[in-house]
Amino acid sequence: DMNESTQFPAVPMRFRGESREVDPGACFEWLRQGWTMFMANPGIWLGSTILLLVMMMAISIVPFFGQIAAHLLAPVFGAGMFNICRKIAATRHPENLVTFEPEIPDLFAGFRHNAGQLVMVGVFFAAGIFGIALLAFLLISGGVLGGVITGRVAGVGIALGGMMLAALLVFVLSIPVIMATWFAPALVFFHDMKPAAAMRASFDAGAKNWLVMVIFGIFLLVSLFFAMLPLGLGLLLLLPIFSGAVYASYRDIFVEA
Repeated sequence: DMNESTQFPAVPMRFRGESREVDPGACFEWLRQGWTMFMANPGIWLGSTILLLVMMMAISIVPFFGQIAAHLLAPVFGAGMFNICRKIAATRHPENLVTFEPEIPDLFAGFRHNAGQLVMVGVFFAAGIFGIALLAFLLISGGVLGGVITGRVAGVGIALGGMMLAALLVFVLSIPVIMATWFAPALVFFHDMKPAAAMRASFDAGAKNWLVMVIFGIFLLVSLFFAMLPLGLGLLLLLPIFSGAVYASYRDIFVEA
C-alpha cells in the first residue's frame, strides 16, 4: 500500500509478547539491577513506597470490599512502579538526549494510561485469589465439621488433613494466577496489549522460565518474611528493589521489550 510505505515516522511492528528462555541464575542479575535502580534515586523510591503503602493500607481497612479494591488496583500501581523503573533506566544511558527525571507522581501513571485494561488484570487476579480462598475455606470447614461429627481422634485427623489439603490446593492453584498476572501490568502499560493477551504472554514467559521464576519467588518470600519483622519497615526497601528486579526480568525475558 502506497500510503503505508510513505507514512512517516514508520509504524513499528506490533509487540506480540514474544518471550525467551533465560539462564536460571539470571534472577541474581535482576536483583542486582533492582538494587542499582534503588540506589540511583532512593528519595523518589522511598517517597513513592511510603505513599503506596499508606494508600493500600487505607483502602484495605474497609472490610472485604477494601481487600477486593486493593487487588484490583495492584496492577495499576505496579505499572506506576515500572514507570519509575523505566525513567531511572533511561537516565543511565548517556545516548538519551532527553532526560527522564522520575517523580513521585509517576506512581500514578497507570491511572493515566490504560487504567481500564490494568484494572481488568486486577479483576482476573482478584477473582482467581478469592475463588481459591473460598475453595480452601469450604475444604477446611468440611474437614472441621467432619471432626466435630465424629468426635474422635480420627476426627481431629480429618480436620488437620482438610487444612493441609486446602493449603496445598491454594498453593498449587495460585501459581497459574500469579504467572498470568506477573508480567501483565508491564505488557499492558508499555505495549498496549489487551489484558487477555498480556496474561497469556505472561503465563507463557513464566512457564518457559519456570526454574528461574521459582528461585526468584523463593527469594521474594524469604525477603518478605524478614521485611515484615521490623514493623514492616523492610517493605520500604523490598518494594522498590523487587519492582526494579521485576522490571529487569521483563526487559530480559521479553524480546524487543
